[in-house]
Amino acid sequence: MAKNLKWYQKHFLWRKLRINRRYKDRLFRFLFRDKKDLLELYNAVNGSTYGNADDLEIVTLEDAIFMKMKNDLSFIIANQLNLYEHQSTYSPNMPLRGLLYFSRQFEGLVAHRKDNLYGSKLIKLPTPEYIIFYNGKQEQADRDELFLSDAFETGRSSGCLECKAILFNINRGHNCELMEKCRRLWEYSEFIAEVNDNLVQNMSLKVAIVEAMNHCIQKGILEELLRKNQTEVLHMLLTEYDEKNHMKSIYEEGEEAGYKKGELDGYKKGASDLLFKMVRQKLERGKSISLIAEELETETAVIEEIADKIKNMSCPQ
Repeated sequence: MAKNLKWYQKHFLWRKLRINRRYKDRLFRFLFRDKKDLLELYNAVNGSTYGNADDLEIVTLEDAIFMKMKNDLSFIIANQLNLYEHQSTYSPNMPLRGLLYFSRQFEGLVAHRKDNLYGSKLIKLPTPEYIIFYNGKQEQADRDELFLSDAFETGRSSGCLECKAILFNINRGHNCELMEKCRRLWEYSEFIAEVNDNLVQNMSLKVAIVEAMNHCIQKGILEELLRKNQTEVLHMLLTEYDEKNHMKSIYEEGEEAGYKKGELDGYKKGASDLLFKMVRQKLERGKSISLIAEELETETAVIEEIADKIKNMSCPQ
């Protein structure tokens, strides 16, 4: 096993993409950053009993970010390439994300190992496993399976590609057996449930988080981590909740107002469209170009270009 891990680490040279590498961790990723805790989570999910944390090798692609929040953990153990992702918003497109992620991993492995794709020798690869831990507000079963082929016009099990994502609902009261096997996962679930309960009582986000931290410390839930990292945890959750609410407001704004046909053709694709909407909203709130660039962690020149486009659109015809 150790030999396989060293082989993978030695031959896999991370590909560098032209992406802003300044990201912020989500609390979930922060909680399982240590191999010992991640191994406990792996054993709970798989019903295994691995006891040596050194058997696990973290191979997360640090450039693989969605928006500016880092929310995945990737590691190898027992010849499996595992992708663990936390989601607070349900998306049926998670199998596609998993496919793109694994493709990058395998592409880099094959290229830098200089394997012959046209040779007669079978190229060995670690088996991919994709797990999603979900704690959003949309009702979900304790366990669900999502398939890439559901996105195909011809439906599930059609076509020559497949990627299966297994979703575990980790909201309070769900997957009790899994929670019993991994206390840290249960503690995370309880802490987030406390924050959400406080928000329902109309507390501000900051107060809700602080009250949840105090409650959990008193109850021995994530006690040591919260005592040592209160400021960091507060910052992570404030950022995470703000990002989630911001995305919701953008969606509602788009549904309500819409845009003139053809004016935003250059911004309708992927992240460019999202960035355009975010800049537009922040400008309407009176924020400066430099402040927007800092908040979105984007070059000032890019923000200026988008701001010019927005200004020209608002001019009378």
